[in-house]
Amino acid sequence: MSRLRVVEICAGAGGQALGLEQAGFEHWLAVELDPTAADTLRFNRPEWDVRTGDVADEAVWDPKEFHGADLLAGGVPCPPFSIAGKQLGANDERDLFAWAVELCGVIQPRALMLENVRGLSAPRFSAYRQHVLDRLQELGYVADWRLLQASDFGVAQLRPRFVLVALREEYAQYFSWPEAAPNQPTVGEVLRDLMEANGWDADEWVRTANKVGPTIVGGSKKHGGADLGPTRAKRAWAEMGVDGMGVANEAPSAEMPSAFKPKLTVEMVARLQGWDDETRWTFTGKKTSRYRQVGNAFPPPVARAIGVQIAAALNQDGEPRLKAESVTHDEVYRALRTADQPLTITEIQERIEDALTADEIKIRVKHLKRDFDVQEGENADGEPTYKLGTFRAFVGQDEHIRHEYLAQRRSKVS
Repeated sequence: MSRLRVVEICAGAGGQALGLEQAGFEHWLAVELDPTAADTLRFNRPEWDVRTGDVADEAVWDPKEFHGADLLAGGVPCPPFSIAGKQLGANDERDLFAWAVELCGVIQPRALMLENVRGLSAPRFSAYRQHVLDRLQELGYVADWRLLQASDFGVAQLRPRFVLVALREEYAQYFSWPEAAPNQPTVGEVLRDLMEANGWDADEWVRTANKVGPTIVGGSKKHGGADLGPTRAKRAWAEMGVDGMGVANEAPSAEMPSAFKPKLTVEMVARLQGWDDETRWTFTGKKTSRYRQVGNAFPPPVARAIGVQIAAALNQDGEPRLKAESVTHDEVYRALRTADQPLTITEIQERIEDALTADEIKIRVKHLKRDFDVQEGENADGEPTYKLGTFRAFVGQDEHIRHEYLAQRRSKVS
């Protein structure tokens, strides 16, 4: 059977790419904004077609040329949804999630896989998620979201990722989410050999680092050098005997005392992201850039686990499941979207199944207004009314503010 072809956008340094390759996909194309990360892809897979530049720029690639790919995949920018940020969603110039969904209408892949941070699963983005599901349904796909922990797939860190998988109807009934592994490796177990590479006795340290680590944070280009994240993360690392205030050039020497708290090297961080010695993946660039490439990656074992399930569905392996009912993420959005005229809160309540109070509906509308234009008015009785307007996200508009933002800040965008 021929290998399945994948087009990957926002490919980074290859975490998702490697996992999908291990799952049986071959890269038809990989597009990445950061030149050093793109160099990493080319160094490790010189046979791939790797394009460097803004993924939404048709001068970089023309999506129509890749019509009929088996899979469209990507890790689109996280800041629009990150809990650590402002959660601007559709108003963040870096948001590419809705644009990536629209690509399905051009490329018409058999499957779509997009991953992002846990923040996208929050109530704040319920209407955004509902828009994505409804749009994919219009384009002929059955879609589902799932929050996955990297530690459930052999990775020694928590790293929750919110993953969207969509397949054409004839394949969707063959897809199921990957099951978690029974055992979770600890930081000490995974890094022992690397910690002992220069003769340091790591026995005591391994006993201290006997937990799954916190999420590795790569950070953005505009924020300092390489370290292991915010204060809370550094505190968690310190409890496991790791100094999170920077990244080391090499493992501890044999002369260091057993109680020494080492810093992690880039190689160690890569191991914690799921790269192992067998893959022999080389990261190009200076230390800070290499750390950032690793820290921002999607762990290969997680990508592989999902990719295996997508490949099985595309090959229609196994017995088809009963058609699952679609999950509704935001009934208030649905009610407003399907209404021909403005609705009062009472009319919204009549159109939804959930027994939401007036105050709960107002909160939903407040969240919804951050990503959509909502026209507010009053009916003849003076009751407030709401009508859903335009989705503010970038979906390819020539006049969108994203173009100006990227032109002015390209060197700082990551």
